[in-house]
Amino acid sequence: MLESSELIGFDTETTGTSTERDRIVTAALVHRTADGTMTERTWLINPGVDIPSAAAAVHGITTEQAQAEGVDPAQALTEIAADLVDGLGQGVPVLGFNAAYDLRILEADLQRHGLPGLAAQLNGEVKPVIDPLVIDRAVDRYRKGKRTLSDLMGVYGVAQSDALHDAAVDVRASIAVFDAIVAAYPEVANKSLDELHGWQRLQHRQWAVRLNEFFKSQGRVADVDLTWP
Repeated sequence: MLESSELIGFDTETTGTSTERDRIVTAALVHRTADGTMTERTWLINPGVDIPSAAAAVHGITTEQAQAEGVDPAQALTEIAADLVDGLGQGVPVLGFNAAYDLRILEADLQRHGLPGLAAQLNGEVKPVIDPLVIDRAVDRYRKGKRTLSDLMGVYGVAQSDALHDAAVDVRASIAVFDAIVAAYPEVANKSLDELHGWQRLQHRQWAVRLNEFFKSQGRVADVDLTWP
């Protein structure tokens, strides 16, 4: 069952929302083994640029704190990538809520510091990836309302005592949401990791095409990326 499968949860908090321009401030990896044991690794990074007040208001890390306590970004990025590559190389899936964002900003940060990306280190595709957001959009397409991590926690009955927008807290919550989806939808639980990865890619593309068509009908820019992750 996917619910009890080994996985590595991944999340970042950043200087902003652009995967190309912004930078990682904090990151967390949570490794869950098949017996349910979880081990956590976190980083506070000095991104080398000022952290906008809007971003600091979300995750609580100021420029001053990052400069005083944060580690060198190249060191942290090397460690994060090494852990992900080690897991993916053994077929362990990486799980993240809106995983495409975190993987893309990691890739951009690695490139910025002259470090090889995940695909280059793996010598192949970055997979398998699990994204509870993509899965939820597919299995409950017509449900109204927002689909933030907090919203999905409410939908799937996931309790969380710690505040979100802490990378480690978000990872644990994302894993719990995925487990709840698997328990609720046998069509997800019965897929192999390879099947799930390919199915998510298709589901994301279909969602993005529909959203772009809607944007066009409203006279808006249709720029939702069709690719995943």
